[in-house]
Amino acid sequence: MANSIPPKVILKRVLRQLKGYGAEIALSVLFALITVAGNLLVPIFIGNAIDCIIAAGRVDFDKIYVYFALIGATVGVTAIAQWLLSFINNHITFSVVKNLRGQAFAHIQVLPLSYIDGHSYGDVVSRCIADVEQFADGLLLGFTQLFTGVLTILGTLVLMAIYNWIIALAVFFITPLSLFIARFISSRTYKLFKKTSAIRGEQTAFIEEMIGNLKVVKAFGREDENKSKFDDINGELTKASLSSIFYSSLTNPCTRFVNAIVYAAVALSGALTLIYPSVLPVAFGIGKLTTLLGYSNQYTKPFNEISEVITEFQNAIACAGRVYEFIDSPAQIPDSLGAATLENVNGNVEFCGVDFSYEEDKPLIKNLNIRAGAGKRIAIVGPTGCGKTTLINLLMRFYDPQSGSIMVDGKDTKEVTRKSLRKCYGMVLQDTWLKSGTVLENITMGKPSATREEAEQAARATFAHNFIIQLPNGYDTVIGEDGGNLSQGQKQLLCITRIMLCLPPMLILDEATSSIDTRTELKIQQAFRKLMEGRTSFIVAHRLSTIKEADLILAMKDGKILEQGTHEELMAKGGFYCNLYNSQFAS
Repeated sequence: MANSIPPKVILKRVLRQLKGYGAEIALSVLFALITVAGNLLVPIFIGNAIDCIIAAGRVDFDKIYVYFALIGATVGVTAIAQWLLSFINNHITFSVVKNLRGQAFAHIQVLPLSYIDGHSYGDVVSRCIADVEQFADGLLLGFTQLFTGVLTILGTLVLMAIYNWIIALAVFFITPLSLFIARFISSRTYKLFKKTSAIRGEQTAFIEEMIGNLKVVKAFGREDENKSKFDDINGELTKASLSSIFYSSLTNPCTRFVNAIVYAAVALSGALTLIYPSVLPVAFGIGKLTTLLGYSNQYTKPFNEISEVITEFQNAIACAGRVYEFIDSPAQIPDSLGAATLENVNGNVEFCGVDFSYEEDKPLIKNLNIRAGAGKRIAIVGPTGCGKTTLINLLMRFYDPQSGSIMVDGKDTKEVTRKSLRKCYGMVLQDTWLKSGTVLENITMGKPSATREEAEQAARATFAHNFIIQLPNGYDTVIGEDGGNLSQGQKQLLCITRIMLCLPPMLILDEATSSIDTRTELKIQQAFRKLMEGRTSFIVAHRLSTIKEADLILAMKDGKILEQGTHEELMAKGGFYCNLYNSQFAS
C-alpha cells in the first residue's frame, strides 16, 4: 500500500478535521497574540531603561524602576498566556488525533475480510498507532510554533521599520535567503520521510509475524534466517532514517547562518547610524540599538523554529497520508436498503448456482448447488485447498459470491442484514480466539446477559467446568490475550462452551475438536450431538470417523462437489470419498 495521496490533498483533509474546534482555535490565536505582544514589548522596555542612563552619575532611577516593573508584569502575563496557549494546542491536537485513530479503528470494523487477508497485520497496526503518533508530533509542533513564529517575524519587522527603516530594509532583503533554504530542503525531505514510514510499517509487520509464530520459528531453527532478514529491514530503515534526518538537519544550521548575517547586519547598520548621524539622518540612540539587536534575535529565532516545524510537518503529512489511505480503502459492501432481519430461523440453507473466487484469474467454486434441510447435519470433507473453509466464509457472508445466491429459509443472504445472519450461526473454528479478561467474560461474549449459573451449566455440558474450577480464581480467573497459559485444548473447550451458551439455530464446526484429546473428544461429540439436535449444522472435519453420523456428506475437490450422500451410501459407491476414508486407516 504505497502512499499515493498528494501532500496538498492531505493538508486540506487535516484542515477539515480542525473545523469543529473553532472556539479553541480562536482562543489559541488570542493567546498567541498576547504571547507575541509580550515578547515584543520587553525589548522596548529594556531599550528605554538603557536610555535612562544618560551619562556617568546621571541615571534616572525612577524611570528605570518603572520599566523594570513593566518588564516583570509583561513577562508574567506572557508566561501565563504561553501556558494557556500550550494547553489549548495540546487539547486540539490530541482531540484531532483521538478522532483520527477512532476513524481508523472504526474502519477496521467495516473492512472486508479480503483486505485483512491481503495485508499484513503489522502494517495495519503501524498505520493506526505509530503513524498517528508521528502525525500528532508534527501537528502539535505546528500549532505551538508556526503561528507564533509568523506573528513574531511580522511584528519585529514592523517595529524595526518604525525604529530604523534602513536596518529593517537590510533585514528584509536578507530574509528570502532563509526562506529559500528552508523550502529547498523541505521539498526533498517529504519523500524520504514517506519512505521511512513505509519501511517502519514493514518492520512492524515482520516483528508481529515473528512473535505470533515464534514456536514455528524455533521448531524449524529459523532464528538466524529471521535475524538476517530483520537486519536487512533494519538496515534499510537506518539508511532511510539517516537520509531523512541528514537533510532535515541541514535546515537548522543553514538558517542559523542566515540569522548570524541578519544580526551582523543590524549591528553594523546601527553602529554606522550612531557613528555617522549626519550621513544617515535617522533619530537613533544606544537604547534603540539594544532594542533592535533584541528584535534581530527574536526575528531570526522563529526561522529556526519554523524550519523545524516544516521538517516535522513533512514527516507528519507523510504519516497522515498513510493513515488516510488506510481509511480510504474500500469498506465492505453495506447491507442493501431495506435489508430484512432474520428471525425465527428454521435452518433451511441452499446454495443456488454459486460461483466464487478470491482472485479473478483463479476460479475456485463453479456452479455450486447444495440443499441443507432444517435440523440436518452437513459434513464437508476433502483435501486441503478444496474449498471447505471457503464454504464457511460464504455461509457467514465474510465473502459474497460473484454469482448465484445463498438462501436461508428462502431468503437471499444478500437481502438480509449481516448482523442478523451471523447471529443465527454459532461458529467454532480450529484457530481459537479468546480476549483478555476473565473466563466468565469469554464464555458470555456471545450472550452478555447470561447469568453465572447459565455459563456454568454450559461449561458442564462441554466438560470444561472441571478444568475451570481448578484455575486460581475459577470462572473469575483473568486470562491473557489468546488464552494466556491455557492449553490449546482448554482454549478450544472455552470456545465450544461459548457456543453452547448461545444455542443458535445453526452451527458451523470447523475442526472444532482438533486440539482435544481422544477421550475428551468422545465426550464433546456427545455434547455436540445434543447441541445439534434440531439445528442445521455444517461440520468440517479431517478425521472422517467423526462425521459418519452426518445426514449428508459433501466430498469436495478443487471447489467442486464430486460426491454427496450418507457415509454408507458413499462407501458403497467405492469412489472418491471411499478412497479418502480408507486412506486414513491405511498402514
